[in-house]
Amino acid sequence: MDERDEGTFGSTGSRPVGAGRMDSATEGFVAHRSLLFTVAYEMLGSAADAEDVLQETWLRWVGVDLTGVRDQRAYLVRITTRQALSRLRTLRRRKESYVGAWLPEPLLTAPDVAEDVELADSVSMAMLLVLETLTPTARAVFVLREVFALEYEEIAAAVDKTPAAVRQIAHRARAHVAARRPREVVTPAETREAIDAFRRAATTGDVQSLLDVLAPDVVLLGDGGGVVQAPDPVVGARRVAELTAGMARFGASATLLPADINGYPALILRLDGEINTVLAVHVDQGRITGLYAVRNPVKLSRVERETLLRR
Repeated sequence: MDERDEGTFGSTGSRPVGAGRMDSATEGFVAHRSLLFTVAYEMLGSAADAEDVLQETWLRWVGVDLTGVRDQRAYLVRITTRQALSRLRTLRRRKESYVGAWLPEPLLTAPDVAEDVELADSVSMAMLLVLETLTPTARAVFVLREVFALEYEEIAAAVDKTPAAVRQIAHRARAHVAARRPREVVTPAETREAIDAFRRAATTGDVQSLLDVLAPDVVLLGDGGGVVQAPDPVVGARRVAELTAGMARFGASATLLPADINGYPALILRLDGEINTVLAVHVDQGRITGLYAVRNPVKLSRVERETLLRR
């Protein structure tokens, strides 16, 4: 459900018994839906699973006696977190049999998301991959505390721990992430400049210009999910430059267009009009240090739908 679905759960004309309670539940859910989706997505790295979590949250929310709920936002976050934790444990088992490298499902974001540097950094591909190294509970605690600044008591209620235990988990998770997260937060303008240079060089097959924008130790990760071919991790500027310069051979049938993905400028490769790859990047000190090529068609379907809706 999204904001335009509000009428689905409301009522028109005559008001049946219980309509007022349903309207109140709908208003509360819609008011916090964006927050709930972000919480679920940051915990799961999958927009499709985050939507499923929101549906499960809604089904539980409409059964709650709202007269006893003092803080609807906190209550909804608690339901969403518990549902996301349950799904995250299932996803971990699924990832154990995933073919090739696993990357988060790309999320088409509005340009204004990039203006909130902290939020953009928290949903970036690089950061979501760091969060993958946390246990499910530690990931939930980190997201709720560091990204959304929830109080320890609120988080404790969401993850079924004591506030003291949550403080310890948050401390360890913060240190774990700090040791692995990108060294600096890069502005969208810096990322855009690097990715524009990369785009020009890749579409013309200019290897030297690619070498100029790629860091010496750049890493290219590809996610095909066993459905389509994706490169094994490719390390080093020369190897990555030679591989990406090969895009030029597709000629007019290929278009490499800018987009905003996971809070940062990115590229969408289309072949014969169909999305072939979403390419997110990480930039450090003006050079691209990470390329994340999502090619699994299942993970690209949402981006395709939303791109069409925005035209």
